[in-house]
Amino acid sequence: MAAEAVATMEIRGALVRLRHTTGLPVAFGGLVEAGRPQIRISELSGTHTAALRSLAVTSGNGLGGRAVALARPCAVTDYAGSRQISHEYDVPVAAEGIHSVLAVPVVVRRRVRGVLYGALRSAQPLGDRTLGAAVAAARDVEQSLVVREEARGLLAAARTEPAGAYPGAETGQEQVREAHAALRALAPRIADPELRAELLAACGLLAAPRPAGGASLAPRELDVLSWVAAGATNAAVAERLGLRPETVKGYLRSAMRKLGAHTRGEAVTAARRAGLLP
Repeated sequence: MAAEAVATMEIRGALVRLRHTTGLPVAFGGLVEAGRPQIRISELSGTHTAALRSLAVTSGNGLGGRAVALARPCAVTDYAGSRQISHEYDVPVAAEGIHSVLAVPVVVRRRVRGVLYGALRSAQPLGDRTLGAAVAAARDVEQSLVVREEARGLLAAARTEPAGAYPGAETGQEQVREAHAALRALAPRIADPELRAELLAACGLLAAPRPAGGASLAPRELDVLSWVAAGATNAAVAERLGLRPETVKGYLRSAMRKLGAHTRGEAVTAARRAGLLP
């Protein structure tokens, strides 16, 4: 799926979740257009008209444009009467009949990629809880986009020449291994089951083909061994995975036993031979 289509899908899902968690009657949003300092509103949820559809909001203008320019959430209680924003878009906002509006930017790698809006049809404060839910929805989109970008990068790296085929290739392979470990650590925190499965499948493609009847490890055992393979100490693995150091040692001992290894290094080597690690 194209990157823009994926991002649009994430925006759409976030708007539905935003309305569900806050009770806001209206939510809408869209992506920053490539090469242009403007958002194109493409996703509508709970609207009564098509007045906002395809609206191009320039950075700095209106509430959403202000959120893009500042790269932070913005809100107004009475859109038409607010002195905090410019009013280029009063006509479509009035046509939809909304008054209190919030806009939260979706920021990926320090770049605003889109904006989520939530709105009431009356002029009343939206409250910290509602703003917090909108920020959380935007963070969900950000995380999903980062994960997908990382997965695409890993797959691209996996398709390059094998380590040792050119100068610096071994360094590149080590970077792949570290990224593999980071993505495996992130996977359990992904709420979307399809995205989580896609991420783990991408990680699996980085490893060598698994021989028939080879050893298998539990997910957490593989998570721990992935970081060990990247050179992390037990303490560092514990910090990255949110585990106790004793728990990390337990997973590592279990993995070593299954792989028939006596040391950490032997375990990593055996796991690579078994097609469990890149």
